[in-house]
Amino acid sequence: MTILLIIIIIAVLVAFYAISIYNKLVRLRNLVQEGWSSIDVMLKKRHDLIPNLVETVKGYATHERSTLDSVIQARASAVNANNLHDKEAAEKNLSQAMMNLMAVAEQYPDLKANANFQQLQGELSNIEGDIEKARRYYNGTVRENNTAVESFPSNIVANMYKFEKAQFFELQNAAEREVPTVKF
Repeated sequence: MTILLIIIIIAVLVAFYAISIYNKLVRLRNLVQEGWSSIDVMLKKRHDLIPNLVETVKGYATHERSTLDSVIQARASAVNANNLHDKEAAEKNLSQAMMNLMAVAEQYPDLKANANFQQLQGELSNIEGDIEKARRYYNGTVRENNTAVESFPSNIVANMYKFEKAQFFELQNAAEREVPTVKF
């Protein structure tokens, strides 16, 4: 009789432990989704700001049509990207196009002095900072989620209920990885 009671107690404890693991995995999955939602909101703000910036630059840099067109095309690709992998690639292209646009803007002192351009550039800079923060939060939740999905014993529960690893979101600027050139 006591052996049966011990077996029942152990089974109940194991069941409660499995339930707590399941609940943790659900919480982590929801945090990943929340993190992605924050990134998506920031990217939407960025996408909405870009046409205004392009229009402002157009007035000053009419012969820079190819740069302006590349920004417009990169924005359209970023807006229409459906999955995380496509969005990541599109956002990298958009960041590069925006760097080119800002380089063009540097060539026009009147544009740099324009109050509207300065305001848009400031807003874009703030949004880029917000995207960076949201990306860090998202990647932190992805790390926690992936650790739980892969670690024992939670991986058993994760496999049973088809919890999956999430993909990190990285917007690396190729120029930041290059070794700087120093000339004297």
